[in-house]
Amino acid sequence: MALAAVTAALALGLMGACGGGEHSDAKEAAGEAPATPPPAASSATPPAAPSIAATPRPDLTGIGASDGKVLTRGELDRAVLADGDVSGFRSGPMDAPPPGGETADRSECLPLTAVLNGKPEPLGKAVAYRQLVGPQDDRPAVSEFLTTHGVRDASTLLNRVRAAVTACADGFTASGGDGPSKYTGVKPLSPVKAGDDALAYQLTGDFEGDPVPLVFHLVRVGGTVATFYTANFENGATPRMPPALLAAQAAKLT
Repeated sequence: MALAAVTAALALGLMGACGGGEHSDAKEAAGEAPATPPPAASSATPPAAPSIAATPRPDLTGIGASDGKVLTRGELDRAVLADGDVSGFRSGPMDAPPPGGETADRSECLPLTAVLNGKPEPLGKAVAYRQLVGPQDDRPAVSEFLTTHGVRDASTLLNRVRAAVTACADGFTASGGDGPSKYTGVKPLSPVKAGDDALAYQLTGDFEGDPVPLVFHLVRVGGTVATFYTANFENGATPRMPPALLAAQAAKLT
């Protein structure tokens, strides 16, 4: 189904540079044979907190996005999280999501599928994609994409997603990819206090009757939006997003 294809392409990205069993789980869900057997009971982000809290590197410097300028692709590549920016986390390349993607059956839910597709709207003028993995057997696994818009469009993006979270609380269906997907609900989460504006929400997918919680955090700094995404394919619990990732990214954009 399309949910599996989208989560395989976006949530777990290309893990060649980072490793990790989560990629194999997603490929199995999408109907592909994994190259190596995945570890037992693997998930993208277990809800349990790590034993040592991640922290941003103290000497991070910003690229100047807070003044509202539209960053270039080169500036995004310099600003996006890299190895060592957050203790215990490694950063690796992630391919852009495939063309097409999913389309919500209700117009008010289109902003949610746009984010799920890795192409939040209004579309950015430049984008950088990364895969972040933590210290515990490459967990948590988090996908990040930076998009640059200018202040007006970046503000519009967050406002549209915020409105969609409310309007689509009871769920929706989406078409595209390998077939229809069902999302049983959307709920707001407490955002991390970072940047000029921030929001967080959980979109719960239905994969063959099992709940798949997908958690998104968006942070705006000036005209640039950082979107972080993680999922739990294991047990239906809300996956945890390390706040240090958002704090570090906001610091590098400021």
